[in-house]
Amino acid sequence: MVKSITTNDLRRMEDQEGLIFQGCGGDPQEWVDGINDLLTEAGILLNGSTFKAENVSIFQHGGLTNMLFPFEGVELAVGKLATWRIQTHGQFGGTWLSDYVPNRLGGFLSEQPAPAKPSMQLLGHDGNIFSIMGRASGLLRAAGLREQAAEMIDRVASCGDYYQALNIIS
Repeated sequence: MVKSITTNDLRRMEDQEGLIFQGCGGDPQEWVDGINDLLTEAGILLNGSTFKAENVSIFQHGGLTNMLFPFEGVELAVGKLATWRIQTHGQFGGTWLSDYVPNRLGGFLSEQPAPAKPSMQLLGHDGNIFSIMGRASGLLRAAGLREQAAEMIDRVASCGDYYQALNIIS
């Protein structure tokens, strides 16, 4: 069964490649079967390899129903596929995933790792909770975690218990 995805899902596929067909009306399974037949006949799908419906995705963009046929797990003659894609572009609107996302969707969304949470030694510090909170807040800000620093200060200021405040800070 072909799965539905969003354009934001496509924008998170920076490390993948595939072929996108634009304007795919009708039954998605018929498209999968038809593309497999065409590419097999053209000598592009090799050694009995086919696109599996469960790996193919369907999405909406620009008023069109489009389909992504990812290359992962499929044995292809890529040079022949490139030529075939150009020759059939007027018929299928075929384009590479790596071209479609930057040119139609504004680019890929890079997954940025969350900044590392800074560590702080409590031993040797004044036991004053406001002193500890100030030091922790400064470390969070220096690590680029301004929102977390503000949230920590609000939570510590409203908790009313020294040990709970230490838990929040840690």
